[in-house]
Amino acid sequence: KELAQCTSLVYDYLSKADEEVSVEDVVLACDAVDDAATKSTTLSLRRRSHEFGRYHLLVKLLKSDYDAYVKTAEFLSPSRIARGDLPNVQDVTMNVAPASAIDVDEATGTTTTTATSTIMGEDGQPLVADCDLESMSYDESPLDKLLLSIFRNLVTKHTGGVSSSIPGIEGLLAQGREYMTQQLPEGVTYADHTEAQHTMVKNTLGGLMTPVLPPFYRVFMSGIVPDLGTEYDGKQFGPWFYAPALTSIVTPTFFGFLVGPSKPNRRADGQRGGLVVEKCKFLQESGCKGLCLHQCKIPAQEFFKDELGLELTVKPNFVTQECQWSFGEKPLPPEEDPSFPTGCLVGCESRKAMAGRKGEALCM
Repeated sequence: KELAQCTSLVYDYLSKADEEVSVEDVVLACDAVDDAATKSTTLSLRRRSHEFGRYHLLVKLLKSDYDAYVKTAEFLSPSRIARGDLPNVQDVTMNVAPASAIDVDEATGTTTTTATSTIMGEDGQPLVADCDLESMSYDESPLDKLLLSIFRNLVTKHTGGVSSSIPGIEGLLAQGREYMTQQLPEGVTYADHTEAQHTMVKNTLGGLMTPVLPPFYRVFMSGIVPDLGTEYDGKQFGPWFYAPALTSIVTPTFFGFLVGPSKPNRRADGQRGGLVVEKCKFLQESGCKGLCLHQCKIPAQEFFKDELGLELTVKPNFVTQECQWSFGEKPLPPEEDPSFPTGCLVGCESRKAMAGRKGEALCM
């Protein structure tokens, strides 16, 4: 009887049309989850049914009214819905005051939140605040260590010998920072060098995937006809409908060594094919927008489009260090993306290394 009732609940949630879902529906689903959670443990199936239904109501709201979804998610998370249970978080403000913005009265033990002021850089331009959340510790599997070693060797090869004796991800970032901030030859502009960084990363990704995987992906995921001596050679009939979702499922296993834990979620349009990085290892350990932009975001987007035939949008969140990867979604140029802030991060070591060098902007 309980199973039949829960099946009926799930059907009711799923059968509701996208455009009919309201904020009130999501709140009522939260109430149903809380009500089931306070009762006997034998009702755990009912609670899970309501949680499943609540998730899909949020997905429907995400599809039909993005702004309403963001406001609803900000209102209900984290008090009613855990942030990790939201289908998409890329524009959802994390409602937790940073430690540096909390004052504690030692006499009474009370806390107050203060507004943080804008910090200006050496050149008089405003800086982007550093992430003030607790740093994450990353567990590396044998596969992560192997892939990182291969990746670092490829970086050394494609940078003309830039290496570092520092172990782990910190050593990779030292290599990347040295390459990014190196003195440029006469006549070479920093714009030229940013392109060189993008090319270096794309060549490294290509080497990591071996010569076998990109052609396989282009055919079976992106629908690109291989060279067969026909009039259709090179034409693209995809990407196939399953490509974004399947890519988001496979990616966490093979890119965790660079970004840390991640899991599939929904894109901003509510479709499958999203991937959220919980707290990006690359960004946390580097604290550098320039490395993020020129040695991760842009080259990853270009590699997937140009080499694999699938559009990709990478959207880092510098406040939380989360990062949304959306496979099958066309990216905006950083200068046109309102979610990508201008200016350097406050604690960026790369900016300090570039001090006094005029006309060379690391971070856009």
